[in-house]
Amino acid sequence: MNIFNAKTILLGITGSIAAYKGVELASRLAQAGALVDVILTPAAEKFVTPLTFQSVTGRKAYTDADLWGGEGHVAHIGLGRGGELLIIAPASANTIARLANGIAENLLCVTALAAHCPLIIAPAMDAGMFSHPATRKNVETLIERGALLIGPVEGHLASGLVGVGRMEDTPIIMGAVRWMLGREGKLAGRKVIVTAGGTQEAIDPVRTITNYSSGKQGFAVAQAAIDQGADVVLITTASLPEPFGCRVVRVASASDMLQAVQAEVKDADGLIMAAAVADFKPVQAASGKIKKDAGFASITLEPTVDILKEVSHQRDGLKRLKFVIGFAAESEDLLENARIKLNQKKLDMIVANDISAADAGFEADTNRVILIHKDGSAESMPLMTKVEVAEIIITRAANLIE
Repeated sequence: MNIFNAKTILLGITGSIAAYKGVELASRLAQAGALVDVILTPAAEKFVTPLTFQSVTGRKAYTDADLWGGEGHVAHIGLGRGGELLIIAPASANTIARLANGIAENLLCVTALAAHCPLIIAPAMDAGMFSHPATRKNVETLIERGALLIGPVEGHLASGLVGVGRMEDTPIIMGAVRWMLGREGKLAGRKVIVTAGGTQEAIDPVRTITNYSSGKQGFAVAQAAIDQGADVVLITTASLPEPFGCRVVRVASASDMLQAVQAEVKDADGLIMAAAVADFKPVQAASGKIKKDAGFASITLEPTVDILKEVSHQRDGLKRLKFVIGFAAESEDLLENARIKLNQKKLDMIVANDISAADAGFEADTNRVILIHKDGSAESMPLMTKVEVAEIIITRAANLIE
């Protein structure tokens, strides 16, 4: 499910000091498995060389010499028609103006006119240039035609000024590329809710009952769903980098998460409960900080709300909901306890994992799971990364919709 694998991506580099970020982006795309064809404008060559890009992509980097060379009459057509995505990063004010007005005086712009693929632009320019009415109008024109604008952001600029004009960072652009490449995936047009992280139940204003869940597996599931075209709502307690293209709902307690899930599930196609919801909470949270010197004999606990059980009670009325997938993090009797949860909560699939294993569980980047299906069948997975586990879960989820 590597969304970058063998995808032909055109990367346009324009005249900006931020061209060095374009080298990093080209390298990251190539490392991810994409076939990256770089096109430099004449101004870009003042900052970086074609050889630099050839070194990180393993492919020829194109310049205006190729437009006017022996095969110049077809170079832009071959590039434009062969590209599955065109990214211009950095995109200067000059190139944005050319694209908006159909001016094709260099290989990059004439290729953009010939291309039939989606366009991502990541502007980079000095203070005041991006906010100029002419630039704003040109950007609006490109967005109206379907281009995706990434950035720019505020920061220190080459002139020494601080303002909006700094090119967005590479990880954000990579996320946007993933989102764009996945738009036609198996879950295109489907709303999928993913929960992630461990809930927090207040003891007093500064202390909580929580667990060791990092949220890594849930965030990986959200990204895998985005890669398959889903419109993802990520309901989470975790503070991890947000996958590009999803809507994030921040919560704290099990009660907060229930309210968020109930609000979103009404028009959802799928729910994947990867969050580690606390099983118990204090009956009464103290209104002020409990002082160490005062001490206390005990904390009286009560069960938290069971979110999946609540959803199962409503499921007959949720006509659009095609699948509900739960997780079972167990330290003993893994299969038996997971099957009980599967049946009690009317799940379509449950992902069972042994949290006592040193190389799997909450904080690790790897996981070893068993997928148990509604019909009772089980799939035992070898040790793999949480990203790989997420991709398998989403593949099975997509099959439940088909």
